[in-house]
Amino acid sequence: MQNITILGSTGSIGMSTLDVLARHPERYSVYALTAHSRVEQLAEQCLRFKPQLAVVGSAAAAQQLRALLQDKAPAIEVLYGDAALCQVASAEACHTVMAAIVGAAGLAPSLAAARAGKKILLANKEALVMSGQLFIDAVKQSGAVLLPIDSEHNAVFQCLPHNYQRQPAALGVEKILLTASGGPFLHRAVETLDSVTPEEAVAHPNWVMGRKISVDSATMMNKGLEVIEAHWLFGASASQIEVVIHPQSVIHSMVSYIDGSVLAQLGNPDMRTPIAYALAYPERIASGVSPLDLTVVGQLQFTRPDLQRFPCLKLAYDALLAGGSAAAILNAANEVAVQAFLDGKIGFRMIDQLIARTMDKLPLCAVSDIDLLLEQDLLARQTVHSFLNA
Repeated sequence: MQNITILGSTGSIGMSTLDVLARHPERYSVYALTAHSRVEQLAEQCLRFKPQLAVVGSAAAAQQLRALLQDKAPAIEVLYGDAALCQVASAEACHTVMAAIVGAAGLAPSLAAARAGKKILLANKEALVMSGQLFIDAVKQSGAVLLPIDSEHNAVFQCLPHNYQRQPAALGVEKILLTASGGPFLHRAVETLDSVTPEEAVAHPNWVMGRKISVDSATMMNKGLEVIEAHWLFGASASQIEVVIHPQSVIHSMVSYIDGSVLAQLGNPDMRTPIAYALAYPERIASGVSPLDLTVVGQLQFTRPDLQRFPCLKLAYDALLAGGSAAAILNAANEVAVQAFLDGKIGFRMIDQLIARTMDKLPLCAVSDIDLLLEQDLLARQTVHSFLNA
């Protein structure tokens, strides 16, 4: 029986994880559930899955959650704050951690799980984008097992040799091909993107996701962050990672080999597939996802991304090539800019412009520890806010 902590259980990944777990009660039990502020939804999850602990973002939220649980589930211990997130991610009784907190907020608990040697199902790409070598070093030193949940990286993982050790050339891997749907604006005239509304940007054609990641998909920053994540996960250089527009989202990614072979992982666009694969790895279990019927799909299309339409993708490649603190600056600037867009403070095309200005302004430095990393993250956020206030 695996005891599982879900960091971000009320988000789309967290809910999909609980759906898979509910199908296999004989294999999995929930150790801890966490949410920042969706207290009522978290209470419902606690009543159904009976975790030992529940974590929320503030003392007020904790008080509210305790009140909701006191009559029906008084044994569930309620904690709050960043330290509590790290506690439930690294606890001895926890075997597996689903790291699904969106953004930089998920870095500390994900790193805590890595240092504690847990089986980490990594849905929080920012942890690797920001901390890179620090995170990989923690995994190696502790003996943690790192399994990617992003559909693209999970697909690559499935297409790689079973003995892959982050050395592409040694096993004949030539290139990693990350597929991208192109989001809601793939065919929209570029000159009209200034007038895009938040509602239009979050309306993804294939996937049901949170608002922030949906905007990232519309700008293709999401794919850019995945390029950086792929570098750290698979030891591939920027030149070995290629992005391919694939509007159907049926092929989730591919691996090209030096003998001319290309291996692909296909499936219906449903995050329960990679979640189930990672939960049971190296076995496979039912996920609840309908089988793929290629006769219904009919055709699969592929094009190269247009960097004039998607400048955020180029910014991510630039950050990967620059190294040091560049990726942390990129990620922080993007989070602030996307929130400003969702709040109606800036236009859609201002997102990439703010990120580029921030990257140009801030000097790069080596990232030697998490405190320095968080300093760079904060500095980038302050810089974007200064641009917004100006």
